Amino acid sequence: MAFSASRFLGAVGLGAGALLAVRSVQRQLNRCDFRGKTVLITGGSRGLGLVLARQLAAEGADLILCARHGDELERAARELTASSAQVQTHVCDITDRDQVVPMIQSIIAERGRLDVVINNAGIIQTGPLESMTCEDYEEALQTHLFGPMTVNRAVIPHMRNRQSGRIVNISSIGGLISVPHLLPYCTSKFALVGYSLGLRNELERDGIRVTTVCPGLMRTGSPRNATFKGQNRAEYAWFKIASSLPFVTLSAESAARQAIDGCRFGDALVVLGYQTKLVAKLAALAPGLTYDLLALTARLLPGFGGIGTNSARGWQSETPLTESPLTALTNTAARQNNEIPGTTGV
Repeated sequence: MAFSASRFLGAVGLGAGALLAVRSVQRQLNRCDFRGKTVLITGGSRGLGLVLARQLAAEGADLILCARHGDELERAARELTASSAQVQTHVCDITDRDQVVPMIQSIIAERGRLDVVINNAGIIQTGPLESMTCEDYEEALQTHLFGPMTVNRAVIPHMRNRQSGRIVNISSIGGLISVPHLLPYCTSKFALVGYSLGLRNELERDGIRVTTVCPGLMRTGSPRNATFKGQNRAEYAWFKIASSLPFVTLSAESAARQAIDGCRFGDALVVLGYQTKLVAKLAALAPGLTYDLLALTARLLPGFGGIGTNSARGWQSETPLTESPLTALTNTAARQNNEIPGTTGV
């Protein structure tokens, strides 16, 4: 019996090793070189989008950045071109089809190709359930689901004709696990994960690789431009401090490297950071325990009150606590990643 068990375990080990070897070979065959490739990054003017742009520029990609605010795009483009990057910008709201389709058409007409699309544009709305309106859910879905869907629908015919292309949809751990006080955000990110993974299944035969990326908390500097409701100052304080913890969060640079590698090798799903992977595995193995813990966390968060269903930006919700050493890493990232006007790349 012991001999049989040993042989069985040995066979399992050999089988697992063979699968890993096949997987490694397959990833290398799928490898994409970004040098000379035309790459569109939505929400590319600041935060993670800008960090992705920097790293892709270093690999020789021909960058196209789109965002809603021209001043932010101009600052990002100045920084990137100063390091000899090839950059073009488009002011475009991805929730507006009448802006998206002409942008994609003009890029293809001018460049003759669009090799990689990274759907990174996003919003964050933080507050208790009572503070969230139907409009908040609609805005989140328009930004995180229908926006990427519109971009993808506009570019897929071109990629199909070429039998080649890469699409990256940036979701979140909030698309795998629903987090308290981020209900519209999580609802829309869950929808994006389902759409993105299904899109991969249907486009594989056309030579188009779709990668779904799920980061956890990142130090991008984005809290100051997020939206806070209810007791907005208290909401902002917990969110900004949590986003600054070095052993809980992932640097924007590390997140961007992992996302780019996921695209490079055509991976289906990339969960960024060991912290996020552990939480995702816990939720898969023990969903009851996970959500009991999250329910307990929700009890500790600020209740309804303050500005109610109105909203304020993070920079409008600063307090001495949010400007203290506890948030130093986020404040540094905000200066580096164009989240504060006039401080890009500092």
